Amino acid sequence: MQKLKLVMVGNGMAGVRTLEEVLKLAPDLYDITVFGAEPYANYNRIMLSPVLAGEQTIQDIMLNDVDWYAEHGIRLHLNKKIVKIDRKARVVVAADGTEAGYDRLILATGSTPFILPLPGNDLAGVIGFRDIHDVDAMVAASQQHKHAVVIGGGLLGLEAANGLKLRGMDVTVVHIAEYLLERQLDKTAAGLLQKSLEDKGLKFLLQKQTEQIVGKDGRVAALRFKDGSEIPADLVVMAVGIRPNSALAESAGIHCSRGVVVNDTMQTYDPRIYAVGECVNHRGIAYGLVAPLFEMAKVCANHLAQMGIGRYVGSVTSTKLKVTGIDLFSAGNFSGGENTEDIVLSDPMGGVYKKLVLQDNKLVGACLYGDTVYGAWYFQLLREGRDVADIRDHLMFGQSHVGDVGHQGQNKAAAMSDEMEVCGCNGVCKGDIVKAIKLNGLFTVDDVKKHTKAASSCGSCTGLVEQILASTLGGDYSPAPAAKSMCGCTDYTHEEVRAVIREQKLLSIPEAMEFMQWRTPNGCASCRPALNYYLISTWPREAKDDPQSRFINERAHANIQKDGTYSVVPRMWGGLTNAADLRRIADVADKYAVPMIRVTGGQRIDLFGIKKEDLPGVWADLDMPSGHAYGKALRTVKTCVGSEFCRFGTQNSTQMGIDLEKAFYKMWAPHKVKLAVSGCPRNCAEAAIKDVGVIGVDSGWEIYVGGNGGIKTEVAEFLVKVKTAEEVLEYSGAFLQLYREEARYLDRTVHWLQRVGLDYVKKKVLEDEAGRKALYARLMFAVQGENDPWRERAVAGEARREFEVLTV
Repeated sequence: MQKLKLVMVGNGMAGVRTLEEVLKLAPDLYDITVFGAEPYANYNRIMLSPVLAGEQTIQDIMLNDVDWYAEHGIRLHLNKKIVKIDRKARVVVAADGTEAGYDRLILATGSTPFILPLPGNDLAGVIGFRDIHDVDAMVAASQQHKHAVVIGGGLLGLEAANGLKLRGMDVTVVHIAEYLLERQLDKTAAGLLQKSLEDKGLKFLLQKQTEQIVGKDGRVAALRFKDGSEIPADLVVMAVGIRPNSALAESAGIHCSRGVVVNDTMQTYDPRIYAVGECVNHRGIAYGLVAPLFEMAKVCANHLAQMGIGRYVGSVTSTKLKVTGIDLFSAGNFSGGENTEDIVLSDPMGGVYKKLVLQDNKLVGACLYGDTVYGAWYFQLLREGRDVADIRDHLMFGQSHVGDVGHQGQNKAAAMSDEMEVCGCNGVCKGDIVKAIKLNGLFTVDDVKKHTKAASSCGSCTGLVEQILASTLGGDYSPAPAAKSMCGCTDYTHEEVRAVIREQKLLSIPEAMEFMQWRTPNGCASCRPALNYYLISTWPREAKDDPQSRFINERAHANIQKDGTYSVVPRMWGGLTNAADLRRIADVADKYAVPMIRVTGGQRIDLFGIKKEDLPGVWADLDMPSGHAYGKALRTVKTCVGSEFCRFGTQNSTQMGIDLEKAFYKMWAPHKVKLAVSGCPRNCAEAAIKDVGVIGVDSGWEIYVGGNGGIKTEVAEFLVKVKTAEEVLEYSGAFLQLYREEARYLDRTVHWLQRVGLDYVKKKVLEDEAGRKALYARLMFAVQGENDPWRERAVAGEARREFEVLTV
């Protein structure tokens, strides 16, 4: 049977997503031809801002390269603009004369930037911000010129301004409205946003109306306002809106009105011609966000595949700003109005503002700044139209406070039900991601992107996808370090960053970022914790630990649980305790009404259900060191009873475990570290699956390294056999210090070992005696400089105030 001919005009995200969906539903129905006006295949247009900022490259944002089209038998014409549609002959014609006949035609011509009709708008250096060509022009201008002006204080304008500032330009944003992002934020949130952007070096002129773009020698030189004032400008970026690109459709006699008019099946008034994306007018609305465009694509593909059951009825949209270090979310009717009521939380000093708008006991709008953890949950409530009367009193504090499972910070993924949407752009729910991880054995965010499309569009849900990976894989999960650079904020690798910190004796995060010319002023969630660790591990007595660069558990000195409470684990050396410590624990449990107490697998007692505000008092009353159950540190040293009591024991494993734990417990590390000591080869303490496992034998001790429990269990490798307890401490300590000094942040010992090889470790720890002793000495120097500041400050009564600051 001869295939139908499907032609698509436009090669952007909405159009190619339509083709992907068609290929899923009816892979053999069409012979497909695509015309793209740009010289590039399908790329992620909404990630142009990170490219401009230098955080990603053009290659990083490619969604479907030319090989993808070839693999699916799609005829691709790049750099060919269609100028005519002959509806009678059913043929499209390109500017160079290339023709293609169609049985079905998709118009995916996108939008064009609106250029203000000002005198001088045709000067060199006046551009829009819509495609790779515009980004290239801005990057080139930043290398030759100093002053940039962005007209428009909307999402695109602010992202352009941020990128140009990171490229080294002096940037002023001119906005005609009273405050920034007036369509996405209210005045209070906009004020906080402006302050954050001013701290990054941006300048703002609000309620300013441009009269003329002033030129000199054919290039822009200044901007003149209606009040007569001027500012210098070597580059002017127009970011004042977009217009549906419907000129081609209009020229073919297809009904257009502020876009190509379509019905709920994405059909135009010509039933053979469909339209999707930013060129479309659906029910009087033209959408400029990716999530609605992908919803259109699914419906359009459903009808092109002759299924005939899809229907697009419009979209509820949400907004996020792609500027590193700024958390912003808005959705629905956040402005409120008649018959609505507002719930507001405002903390200007803390940089947090939340506004929820209710109408008839339903959430109809949300505006969040500084704390967007529960944005997805609010968006779900808004779209579902759920009655929130029963949870109104706790609504502002998020999902964890309304009886549903949920919590904040890096454990947010566990709060979500399988039906909750993770990726709004692609409509991917948590359950879809979990299923893909389990069925396909996925271990990285890139794997999840390929299998589910989650995090492959705007990228704002990448962190949440990573959390879902971590919660699904448990102890088996370890974020893959960047193959080339530490993160998008720098071109330096992890190893290069550590070397620079050591060679230049850098002692703080700002100092390190300034010296290494970080592209983002405040870094990101990936590089800040890593930088903090590299600084304090390299210069343990001199570098300043930055609490805000640690995860919430380390800041709170407790493990956050899925109901929003915390668990506290006091340290028990080698699993040993005594009557006095047990009484203290029991008294604390009574005083703070601890709902659950359990013995952990690491031979300690865990107190669950402690409120955040009670943590300082709990630690003060316990008067015991923290077990670091939350930390990238030494967690536990598990022991068996050994030769002191067991009839099979050959060595005193309990005392050896206590000695190891007391020696190393103040040690911060790239990841969590667990030790175990067994008194005989029967290995009751499970030493063979620990980062360092020590097993007693008749003639001394055997030391094993690089073990790991969890979904993907790794058995530790034999390192060395020694005779004395002192040698156990020295060899174990040298191995751990080598790991501390050379592993990438968030590497478990097993992953570091797999990269460097056991032979390398043996050379450093076994063969080089002076090197081993130096490693051990450096570890002892580091841990002796550490104290247990949380307990000390809590006892002194100073912790409560600091706790409130550190856990924001």
